[in-house]
Amino acid sequence: MVSRAALVAVLVAFAATAAAVGGQARVGGDGSCPPQQLDPLYAARVNAALGARQDVWGNELLRAPGGPTYARVQAYLHPLMLVGPPSGDSPNRLTDSGIYYLALGRPAGPREFRSIDLHVADGSQIVSGFVKRARLSVDVGVPGYERYGSCLARLAPPRLAAGYLPILRTSYIDASGVHYKQESFATRIPQTRSLVSFVKVTVDPRRSRVAGPRVRFLPSVTGLRRVGNQLRRDRKTFLVFGAGGRLDAGSVVYAARGRKPRTVYAAWLSRPALTGFFRLDRRTYNRARRSAAAYWNRRLAAGAKLQVPDRRVMHAERNLLIQNLLHTWRYSLANAYERFSWEMVDVAEVLGEYGFTGAEREIVKESFHRRSVFPNRAVGVRMAGVADYYRRTGDARFVSRMTPALRILLGRLEMQLAESPNGLLERERYGVDVSRPVYGLHDQALALQGLRAIAGVWLKTGHTPLASLATVAADRLEAGLRAAVGASSSWLPDGSLFIPMALLDGTERPYDSVTESLEGSYWNLVMPYALASGLFPPGSAQASGVLRYMQGHGSRMLGLVRFRAWPNVGKPGYRAPGSDDVYGTSVARFLADNDQADQLVLSLYGKLGADMTANTFVSGEGSTIGPVDGEYYRSMFRPPNAANNAFFLETLRLMLVHETRAADGTPHGLELAYATPRRWLLPGRRIVVRGLRTSFGSLSYSLVARKGSVRARLTVPRRVRPAALRLRLRLPVGKRITSVAVGGRAFERFDSRSGTIDLSGLTGRVNLVASYS
Repeated sequence: MVSRAALVAVLVAFAATAAAVGGQARVGGDGSCPPQQLDPLYAARVNAALGARQDVWGNELLRAPGGPTYARVQAYLHPLMLVGPPSGDSPNRLTDSGIYYLALGRPAGPREFRSIDLHVADGSQIVSGFVKRARLSVDVGVPGYERYGSCLARLAPPRLAAGYLPILRTSYIDASGVHYKQESFATRIPQTRSLVSFVKVTVDPRRSRVAGPRVRFLPSVTGLRRVGNQLRRDRKTFLVFGAGGRLDAGSVVYAARGRKPRTVYAAWLSRPALTGFFRLDRRTYNRARRSAAAYWNRRLAAGAKLQVPDRRVMHAERNLLIQNLLHTWRYSLANAYERFSWEMVDVAEVLGEYGFTGAEREIVKESFHRRSVFPNRAVGVRMAGVADYYRRTGDARFVSRMTPALRILLGRLEMQLAESPNGLLERERYGVDVSRPVYGLHDQALALQGLRAIAGVWLKTGHTPLASLATVAADRLEAGLRAAVGASSSWLPDGSLFIPMALLDGTERPYDSVTESLEGSYWNLVMPYALASGLFPPGSAQASGVLRYMQGHGSRMLGLVRFRAWPNVGKPGYRAPGSDDVYGTSVARFLADNDQADQLVLSLYGKLGADMTANTFVSGEGSTIGPVDGEYYRSMFRPPNAANNAFFLETLRLMLVHETRAADGTPHGLELAYATPRRWLLPGRRIVVRGLRTSFGSLSYSLVARKGSVRARLTVPRRVRPAALRLRLRLPVGKRITSVAVGGRAFERFDSRSGTIDLSGLTGRVNLVASYS
């Protein structure tokens, strides 16, 4: 077996010499960009990890000193870069180069949510609004016909300004050795109603042997004419360009002056429109850039503020919030998945937790206008969505507004239960790609969760008769569901518990490895819904048994949700076994409920290092892990994806703030910092939570680690006092709390072994110092 050190050395070498995607990148005129080949050693190691029933890499990271980190996770796998087949014109191709895009934009107002352009991450193109629509290409080189970024060996990894802002930065070296830097973003300006994508390219020939290299801005639209510094058709402007550009066969071309660097500018209108004249130069560009940055910083400032001692985690958190605020209720952007999906109600809840309750409300409202092939599941999700929003905001008017529709939905469930021979709701199809109707554990559990949640809210908002009806329905469904689970479950020789999705029919047997069949793969995707619903009490034999089954039967890899498409239909992101972390949000909630701190840390860094693009934080619905012949880089399916973004955001929140529930599903208590990485409390480090929304009100606290002590400051939520309030200090390995003082007085309610301090019953502002050795 190859040693870990040898593997790391191989992967580092790959990272340092990464060349073009096999069959994907266009080669420079001198043939200087040969395709990068997959190394057999790398392929063998990945396939061996995929073939194991345990998360061998994840377990290795958990045993490593300091635990999982971004760098350690990233070393296992090649980066994500691709969104299309390796060659040819395919319906699944999203960009001309096959490289992923960033959806960048800025809404014009509360009713114009979809206002984006697509900035391809290799710097090659800006596409208007939707894949395959009008686009502006960027070519470079001495003839001026080498597509920018076409040789990935000469393209530096894309990144964002300030680490998180939706401003894309790339740098590239053409086939002649000329260096280029590019920056682009999308914003609004007063001269036009259209969204405008600005792009700046700096060409620097000083380190090459050529003079006069060119930058060419090439619109895909024909028949444009020049009017001043604009390209128009009729009276509508498509492109605005800076001084010195000349029109050449429909494109705008700039040439460097000898061997001196030159910076050029262009502005692409997302929707051609009447546009006032303006000079496009450094001042104009910088003004627009400041406007874009200020807009998104204002949006972020309206929500909660988190600070953890890991810059990359913070950059990801901020950028993913920006992405999801741009998505609103849409599952993806600019492709066939730009539509409502029922996972978006989870996205709404996460946005609400981060303080963006207006966005949460809009997504929940949208769910009432959408149909589903899983009608009972959809009823439960709608009910839970309304209840969650109310608990966080106290907005009784919204509950009253939604109650007429909810009353109808409740009646449908009551009718099914009245006619049911087994106390269950009617059968629904197993999954989108598994059409047979079943008594689905996931569907029934989500309906039960919704009934319990809305009953509690109706009771608090004066809808007492409806609360009673919902409670009666929930009691009957719970009795039937628990009986069906008991009759269908099986304990395995390894001490794990298998509970099928298809209850009572006896057709679904335990999977040796869940991803080795179609139904096993879908079991792995939808089981988390049931686990996060609260059906199985935290710490119970059932919860522990199912967790052991997942950990021993191929459910997870690097803390991610594993998935394999059956049959393999050639979709990018699914051409090899991989992950589908749209469903990771529910797994994270189940892990937090069962106090699996290390697994949450693994999921956070697994997602950051293996399931989103480096430095730009883009995820698809799913992504490949297994090697694909001829492709060095890994691929994603229809990125960007709001639900996958929510998985990372929810995991981070659960590490910092976890709400516990009573037996009836109502909020019970708060657990603070229960799953932070131990290195986050090394001396000199700080954790800050400001304005995070909970069912008990807004929550703020801070932890400041010093040598031998940690100072905590906490403001207990005031709207509803939590029945239980606990803080955990996950100190560096080998350290234990020796004493605690609250308000300068000795405080005895702590567990030195776990680092847990019981603050239940305290109110107002709490100042605490915990000493350790």
